[in-house]
Amino acid sequence: MSTTAGVTEAITTGNVATLFPDVDTQFGGASSARVGGELDGYNEDQVKLMDEMCIVVDTDDKPIASGSKKTCTLRSIYMHISGLQRLVRSAEPTNPLSCMSYIGHLMTNISRGLLHRAFSVFLFDSQNRLLLQQRATEKITFPDLWTNTCCSHPLAIPSEMEASGAGLNQAVMGARTSARRKLDQELGIKEAQVPAEKFEFLTRIHYLAPSGDDGKWGEHEVDYILFIKADVELNPNPNEVRDVKYVTPDELKAMFKDPSAKFTPWFKLICDDKLFEWWENFGSDSFRKYTNDKKICRM
Repeated sequence: MSTTAGVTEAITTGNVATLFPDVDTQFGGASSARVGGELDGYNEDQVKLMDEMCIVVDTDDKPIASGSKKTCTLRSIYMHISGLQRLVRSAEPTNPLSCMSYIGHLMTNISRGLLHRAFSVFLFDSQNRLLLQQRATEKITFPDLWTNTCCSHPLAIPSEMEASGAGLNQAVMGARTSARRKLDQELGIKEAQVPAEKFEFLTRIHYLAPSGDDGKWGEHEVDYILFIKADVELNPNPNEVRDVKYVTPDELKAMFKDPSAKFTPWFKLICDDKLFEWWENFGSDSFRKYTNDKKICRM
C-alpha cells in the first residue's frame, strides 16, 4: 500500500540546499533534454515535457526550492545511475520555486524526502458520472493505469503558484489554472468549458507511491483535490491518454473488482478514503462541509 511512512527525512527551507546541493537553474537554459542520451528510448513528446517546471514543497506545502526540469532531470538521472543521492539546490530566491517532475519521480530522491505539489481533477457530467482516463502506454510513470479525470503538477510560474507569503487561497487558484491547462493538453477539453470558478477545492492529500516493479520511479506529492461538474467535448491526446470512460459509482466499484483493471495508487487511495462520500453529496447543500479543508491529509 502507498504510504508516506517510508520517507527518511523531510526537506525544509533550512536543509534543502544541504541535502540536495548539486543542481542550479543558472545553467538550465543551456541544457537539453537529450544531452548524454539518458532519455533515449522514451517517447519524444514525454521527453519534451522536461522543459516544464514543478514546485518543490515542504510537508506543510510551502514552496522551498527551484530548478529547471531539463537540468534537474539530467542530473537526477545521472546521479541515480551513479548510485548517488543528491539533488536540489535553491536558485536565486527571486526565481519561481520549482523542480522538474522527474526529480520527484526518482525513488532514490523520494526516500530522502523530496516532495512536490500536484493536483487531481474529478470531472462529473450532468448525469453525475465521473470521467476516468487510462494513462497512455507512453507515460514514463504509471503507464496504462486507470485514474481520475486528470492528474498533473502546477508549474512554477506566477499564474500557477502563490506569491511568497500568500495563503492557501492563492495556491488553490494556481491549481485551478494548471488543471484547466492540462485538461486541454491531455483530453482536449477547452478552457471555456471548465471555468476556473466552477472548480471546487476539497482538500490536499500527501502520499507516496512507487511506479512499476523496478523501484526507479514513483510519486511523492501534496495533491490538491478538485471537483467540477461540466458537460464537455473530448478530444484525447493519444500520447497522454489511452482510453476514457464515464462511470457511475456502481460501475467504478465493479471496475475495482475486475482483476484486469489496474489503477493509479493515488486514485485508489482517494476512492478507499472519501471519494464515494464526496460523490454522493456533490451538487447538494451538504457538499459545502467537504470543501476548502485547510488540513493536509497524510496517507
